[in-house]
Amino acid sequence: MVKSSVIALGGNAITREGEDGSITTQFRNTRTCLESVVKLIELGRNIVFVHGNGPQIGADLRRVEEARNVVPTIPLGVLVADSQGGMGYMIAQTLKNKLLERKIEKDVCTIITQVLCDENDPSLQNPTKFIGEFLTKQEAYEAENFKGWIVKEDPGRGYRRVVPSPKPLKIIESRVIELLIKNDVMVIAGGGGGIPVYYDANGKLEGIDGVVDKDLTASLLASQINAQELIFLTGVNKLFLNFRQENQKQLDVVTLSEAKKYLALGHFPKGSMGPKIEAAIKFLENGGERAIISSVENVKDGVFKDAGTKIIRD
Repeated sequence: MVKSSVIALGGNAITREGEDGSITTQFRNTRTCLESVVKLIELGRNIVFVHGNGPQIGADLRRVEEARNVVPTIPLGVLVADSQGGMGYMIAQTLKNKLLERKIEKDVCTIITQVLCDENDPSLQNPTKFIGEFLTKQEAYEAENFKGWIVKEDPGRGYRRVVPSPKPLKIIESRVIELLIKNDVMVIAGGGGGIPVYYDANGKLEGIDGVVDKDLTASLLASQINAQELIFLTGVNKLFLNFRQENQKQLDVVTLSEAKKYLALGHFPKGSMGPKIEAAIKFLENGGERAIISSVENVKDGVFKDAGTKIIRD
């Protein structure tokens, strides 16, 4: 039986800190990211990609605000849909080209994905999702007082804009995604965490202005399509306790109960590894076989060898 893996790829891997964020640069980074991932497809994995959009959606929202006196504004939920299309195009084209280089005949498809959320989710009143570029303390003050942004400190990294981030409850298009996978199609879905929506009093879908965490969406999607594996690609190759402290400890294998304990003890902050560990826990509790945290470069060895950190059921 061919294994299905859901890969969560951060938007920061495509628009990196300190770069100009141009489409040319984003394409170059996408090609670099997928070079190692495509090796999993060569080795027989069915892959579903879920990408983040934190830097990209911040730039998109800023464009809208800067041009508000010239053209009509675009709601945040629709901007998420726009980023799904644009980033999905980059990933799909890059992946297709890399498959062609290896003479692998597979179709690739990007799905504009809606994610059901609670219209009364607490995050709508208390924004928590970091987006956009990093700011100095002075820039953060000016953004709050002159632009009306809500800004919070991203511990150890600087200040960033935050927007509402409701928790995902259901992937609306999960049956379509599963059908594509069963027909050997490589799928990009849930981009930017998906477009947050809710059912109104008449049972019809309506949009929510927010950005869903892509790791939580990846976990939910993996469970809904019965994927065996959930892979988080990050800037580090292993999980650590007491990260960047003198007593830091590398973790090669973590059980579900250990992951819960370490999360509760605060080893994995909300602004970095926290959402990934929370998503891994949910995936395993819903029947997934294992979650893997790995760097982009070492993803093949993270899956088939000893690189990366494996999170498994007890």
